[in-house]
Amino acid sequence: MQHNFNDLLAFVTVAREGSFTRAAAQLGVSQSALSHTIRGLEAKLGIRLLTRTTRSVSPTDAGERLLATVAPRFDEIQAEVAALSELRDKPAGTVRISAAEHVADTVIWPRLEPFLPQYPDIIVEVAVEYGMIDIVANRYDAGVRLGDQVAKDMIAVRIAPDLKMAVVGAPAYFKQHAAPLTPHDLTAHNCINLRLTTYGGLYAWEFEKDGQTLNVRVQGQLVYNSSRPMLRAALAGFGLACVPEDIAREHIAAGRLVQVLAEWMPSFPGYHLYYPSRRQSSPALSLVIDALRYRV
Repeated sequence: MQHNFNDLLAFVTVAREGSFTRAAAQLGVSQSALSHTIRGLEAKLGIRLLTRTTRSVSPTDAGERLLATVAPRFDEIQAEVAALSELRDKPAGTVRISAAEHVADTVIWPRLEPFLPQYPDIIVEVAVEYGMIDIVANRYDAGVRLGDQVAKDMIAVRIAPDLKMAVVGAPAYFKQHAAPLTPHDLTAHNCINLRLTTYGGLYAWEFEKDGQTLNVRVQGQLVYNSSRPMLRAALAGFGLACVPEDIAREHIAAGRLVQVLAEWMPSFPGYHLYYPSRRQSSPALSLVIDALRYRV
């Protein structure tokens, strides 16, 4: 019995993604066409490969066995095809990076803007993620995290200086509320909260002074999972926000925002690009890493 390799690739993609919607987007086909392909493959084999529910898709025992056998072969083929780019005169290939919105805006894009025109055959895909994902399981070439969050079995390359946060509010807000003098005073303020995607809880604002560390759980009317909307809400006078200092700096200088508790703000290890140590980096990835590398 002969099988179309595209059918097997479709099955592998659905099984790995756990979703027909995401798999269809990755393969560039419609969801209905992909579902039809999987049903056809199951009919040829005479066995159910996937268990479908309203919320998820998971392999059956037979599907797990086929996935364990077939998926590594496709990975090997993909790796060999990618390796052929080394034989080209110009480096080529796709580099997929997972990063939070802040570092994507403030670090990655400014470095890629002059880099990409020099290498027109290199494609860089930046996926904005708000949680700590497994870059290997999600098939990314690299990810970005703060230095103290990178796993020990990864190779890490610093791409930004140490990070500092800033607590800011609009002058209009401070006309109605006294500026906090200590972090404890924040409990009396309308604060704009940050939802941590990975753990689901709200970020406790972190402070440090004279060796004393303090985490404050603030309250307020607004909750976001990204710093840019928090900054916009603060500019509009809706409360205090704790955001990366670099995105607030120009507004502070222009008088649109007022920074408070500056002497309490600690520094965090800067952003690092990381990738699996056991993986042979492609020429395209090596060039992207070098372009993003932090230079004092």
